[in-house]
Amino acid sequence: MSSAPTDNPADDPAARPLLRLLPGHDKRAAAGYPWIFANEVTLDEAARAWPAGGLVTLTRADGRPLGPATFNLHSLICARLFGSDPAEAVDEAFFRRRLEAALDLRTRLYDQPFYRLIHAEADRLPGFIVDRFGEALVVQANTAGAERHLDLLISALDALLAPQTIVLRNDSPARGLEGLEREVRLLRGAITGPLKLEENGTLYLADPLGGQKTGWFYDLRAARALIARLARSGRLLDVYSHTGAFALAAAVAGAAQVTAVDRSGEALALAEPAAALNGVAARCRFVVAEAFAYLEQGAARAERYEVVVADPPSFVKAKRELKSGLKGYRKLARLAAPLVAPGGFLFIGCCSHHVEAEPFAEEVARGLVAAGREGRILASGGAGSDHPVHPLLPESAVLKWQVVHLD
Repeated sequence: MSSAPTDNPADDPAARPLLRLLPGHDKRAAAGYPWIFANEVTLDEAARAWPAGGLVTLTRADGRPLGPATFNLHSLICARLFGSDPAEAVDEAFFRRRLEAALDLRTRLYDQPFYRLIHAEADRLPGFIVDRFGEALVVQANTAGAERHLDLLISALDALLAPQTIVLRNDSPARGLEGLEREVRLLRGAITGPLKLEENGTLYLADPLGGQKTGWFYDLRAARALIARLARSGRLLDVYSHTGAFALAAAVAGAAQVTAVDRSGEALALAEPAAALNGVAARCRFVVAEAFAYLEQGAARAERYEVVVADPPSFVKAKRELKSGLKGYRKLARLAAPLVAPGGFLFIGCCSHHVEAEPFAEEVARGLVAAGREGRILASGGAGSDHPVHPLLPESAVLKWQVVHLD
């Protein structure tokens, strides 16, 4: 009979219970796919008593071990592989090795300590997100396995970086799918105001306690640099601006005027002082408004910009919303295109993992046709290098975007 998964830090690989894959359901995991679904494994009465997030050794149908995994009976993804060595202990040294590898990669990519340090499965730490803001870290534990091993991660972060401030942002909707409560709390240090960060030579302010996600979106760093170059000496409209990331980057790069629009006055309240920090306040305008309405009103006023940025929150938060959400991207392109001056550029983004790149591009194209505009796709992409993608987990490639050059 199986025993309950052992609690860390005293993980003993030899004492872990075995989670056996069903015959015919072990090929993907054996090939390296890190997610195991509840209908792919044998669940006996002992397994139903295992604590959420506990460690198991996943095995093939014939009993051959595949590797250590966390287990959660209450989730559709009932197991998440930590690696392919079943004899490796999942302890503080394990977490430190994984963190060291992630940190080495980021320090090769970036000169300053502002980036996503841990990106879940792609950094071989499923369920964990860590964003770095200099001496402050914002941590998310989005799965039961991550929650159960949070103390080990924090200890490893202490040993490696000795952060002054740690914020726990456990308010992701993903936690609900794992049977976990949501919370936001300060684990260490003090937050006396917005955190300052620098990206591509532009200073920004982020709210790690009350802002969206971890308070900042590092994933669009490269796209913002491209848009800043295209907007030099021109006018830029940034709808769904949040804390002004695209708008401020363009202003610092030399845009003649930028207008940042967001329905959240709290978010724009971080953009305005950041504009002053960068010495570009005189060329920045901040408007609290709903994006679709502002675009319609701008077209009626015959406003034209050399660059229009439309980077909305997800229109498709569940599969059942896919059809209507795709139409939302078509509508966004249709409403934004008339505000782009001839020869100008439209940036449009999608951050829903339920939307694949091809249908997203198709809806954008349909929106442009409906607006009576022609052009060419100048660039397209996804998240930046600090958001790597597990090669066997394409559903983790959440972000898609396009830059279209319009005639």
